[in-house]
Parts: sequence; C-alpha cells; structure tokens
Amino acid sequence: MFNFKGRVVAITGASSGLGKQMAEGFAKLGANLVIMARRLERLEASAKEWSEKYGVEVLPVACDITDADSIANAVAKTKETFGHCEVIINNAGGERGTGTPLVDFKREDWDFTVNLDLTSVFAVTKAFAGYMKENIEAGNQTYGRVINISSIYGLVGNLAIPTIAYHATKGAVVNFTKGAAAELAPAGITVNVICPGYFYTELTTDTLNSDFFQEFANRTVPMKRYGKEGELNSAAVFLAAEESSYVTGQVIAVDGGYTCI
Repeated sequence: MFNFKGRVVAITGASSGLGKQMAEGFAKLGANLVIMARRLERLEASAKEWSEKYGVEVLPVACDITDADSIANAVAKTKETFGHCEVIINNAGGERGTGTPLVDFKREDWDFTVNLDLTSVFAVTKAFAGYMKENIEAGNQTYGRVINISSIYGLVGNLAIPTIAYHATKGAVVNFTKGAAAELAPAGITVNVICPGYFYTELTTDTLNSDFFQEFANRTVPMKRYGKEGELNSAAVFLAAEESSYVTGQVIAVDGGYTCI
C-alpha cells in the first residue's frame, strides 16, 4: 500500500517549511518530484540531496504561482522530463496585513493575499489537472490527485491576531476544493484539502515561541503542543495514494484538535 515508485508528485512552495517537509516525505517513499518555488537555488540544493539520498528523480522549477506563463512553464517542464504527473499539491502561499483589524485593512493587502492564496490555487489546479486529464485519456497515467493546503483559519475564526484576508482566502480554498472535486471526479481526478494547525517552520518559529502564543496554544490546542516536522506528511501521503481513489472533496484538519472544540 502507498507505493509511489514511478509516480510524479509536484509541490508548490517546496523550498522551505511544510512544502519542503512534504516533498522529502514523498521522496522517501520513492516518488519522483517536481519541486516549485521562486528560490531556485534552494530547490536545486534539495534536488541534489534527495536524488542522492533516496534514488529518485527531482526536477527543480522556478515558478511564480501568480503568473500564468510561469505555471505553464512548470507544466511544460514536467511533461518534458516525466511525461506524466499523478499529484499536484498547492502548498505555496502567504499574506499581507497580518495584525491589521478589518476596519483598517488596506485594499492592496487584500488583493495581494487573494491573488497569492486563492487565485493561484485556481490557476495551478487548472493547469495541472488539465495535464492530468489529458494523460489519463491518453493512457499515460491512471489517476490524478489534487491536494490543496488551506489552514485551520479556513475553518474557524481566531482570537490570536487579526488575519481577515487570510481567513477569507483559506476558507475559499476549502469550498474551491469541493467544487473542483465534483467537476473532476468523472475524469478520475480527486481533489481534497488539508487544513494544518500551528506548525513550526522558518516563518512561524519566532511567533510560536512567544509567550503569548505559547499560552494561547496551551488553552486552545487539546494536545497542548504545536505540530512537529513530518506530522503533516501522513495526511498528504494518504490523499495522494492510488488507493485513496474513492476519497474526494474532503477536508482533513491536522491541528492537534484545535478545530474540534
């Protein structure tokens, strides 16, 4: 079960953080990778390390997920190198205006966040799912998987810090997933979404280690801790597997119980 040898897994935002962790997790299972981000030098370093360590082929691609031509180039390179792609994970994202109350939130910060966290998910899914559909119809692959990475803030509000645009976009990604799942199911492509809780990454460590957040997590996360490196991988692996062919349109929160109370 869960054999990824010969399969191709593409991941955006794979140069650091959760994206990098998931990418290496798939490499350990024998998957070939297309790793995408803006920082090509980081991708190239990971590609060299993982190909040598795990014996898989890793294609690093500089990709701006807010640019249609850049996304098209990533698909073209995937086609040229592998000729198929079973899995696309929409992991890249970010935000502006964190900490700004709704009534003071700037329109330009709203537009930036919507473009980066929502429109990009549509654009990348459209491009890669289209490629998967062509391959399935041509007999070049047997299935397709789209996995979107949202957030617990796509499911609930939060009392820690104002993040209105992030909430809106991550919630939209959840419903985009359900709509896309219904549309793509007849083509043999499943679409699911993972909503991570608080995980340590390069970008979150300082915030999560603050006294305020430590106390906040102790009150709101039933497991009373943050997510550890690798703990998101299992959900992604399950959803990406060929054996998960009857699971689509589903939301999996990996959050230590944050959204259950």
